[in-house]
Amino acid sequence: MGQIVIGWRQAICLAIKMKLGLKRAYEPPLPLDGVRILVDRLWPRGLSKTDARIDFWAKEIAPSNALRHWYQHEFEKWPVFRRKYMEELRNNDAAIQELIAKLEVGNATLLFGSKELNYNNAMVLKEYLESLRQEVRRTILHGNNLYVGLY
Repeated sequence: MGQIVIGWRQAICLAIKMKLGLKRAYEPPLPLDGVRILVDRLWPRGLSKTDARIDFWAKEIAPSNALRHWYQHEFEKWPVFRRKYMEELRNNDAAIQELIAKLEVGNATLLFGSKELNYNNAMVLKEYLESLRQEVRRTILHGNNLYVGLY
């Protein structure tokens, strides 16, 4: 906890190559989606695995059941949900490393089941990954070791 160690290929992917999108899992797959990663703890209701064309289901990176049940997509809870989920992400090194490994191919789309397009866990996760990207860019720019601080 506190630092994540990534290799040069992963750092280059995060810093340069990665184009990260967001969309509902119910939307049809497109070639530009790249790797399609479901980032919800539960499979989207009524969606078949064939239709979804999910490349990777990142259950372990989703908000904890306790946080998910507490939030219930109640807009007034958004700031606290965002902060608590960021904290969970900072303490989930293994799932972050696994996700970053899936992102090495370039384009990726984080998929979510929520009807709420702007206030959901995928938005927070994307923000978190973008912060890691900025940290990697600073690290590469300054020629430091590839230990990316999670704070």
